[in-house]
Amino acid sequence: MRLMRTYFFYISILLCGVISAQEEKEKEEEKKITARDTLPPAEKYGFRVGVDIGRLIRTVLSEDNDDTNDEYTGFEILGDYRIYKNYYLAAEIGNESLLRNEENISVEGAGSYARIGADYNAYNNWYGMQNSIYVGLRYGFSTFNQTLNSYKIFNNSDYFPVPVRNERIEVDSLTASWVEFILGIKVETFKNLYLGANISLRRLLSEKTPDRFDNLFVPGFGRTNDYSSYNVGYTYSISYLIPFVKKKR
Repeated sequence: MRLMRTYFFYISILLCGVISAQEEKEKEEEKKITARDTLPPAEKYGFRVGVDIGRLIRTVLSEDNDDTNDEYTGFEILGDYRIYKNYYLAAEIGNESLLRNEENISVEGAGSYARIGADYNAYNNWYGMQNSIYVGLRYGFSTFNQTLNSYKIFNNSDYFPVPVRNERIEVDSLTASWVEFILGIKVETFKNLYLGANISLRRLLSEKTPDRFDNLFVPGFGRTNDYSSYNVGYTYSISYLIPFVKKKR
């Protein structure tokens, strides 16, 4: 996990470097514009679709790392549609599973999720640029199952061994919902091709739990615990813009 976060840190630094270099390039091009070309180019409106490469990287690292106690697989498709100037409708759908092998319990959560909301681009682009530094809100909903593989029974005595129960308990048709606040960037690296990164603060609104144990992982939301209904998530994406129309500023 520490290695994965290091990779993501360097990816974020790279994205910031790309947007900075592109600004310098656009400044030079803007100086070369003649008086007859002072009108800004038309901006593209369309549907942008992509995948979360962060989840793909985490899946690969989880498969290659035999020392980790967690086994993770996940995939997410994301998209947004520009409706007016700096405003976008946005959504994500995906599937995740996490097997948590801890000292006292082994439990797996797996299922599908969807998030829907809107983004606002607060970045003032230079001539011809369509990058974004945005804030957003999402409502998320997940349907999933929890499987309890084994657990230890609490024993306050050091004399007797800790009993372990290996009975498999699987509970289906569980649900959860949450809201999240997002801060992120998207950079056009090639024509209509964007790299992005964001971080989100999530708050659990509701969840359906099994009768005999709690949810330890909710797909789309992340890990859960007894002392807080908040969680933090991140996304590293690659997406492609399919332009439908072009409009002047």
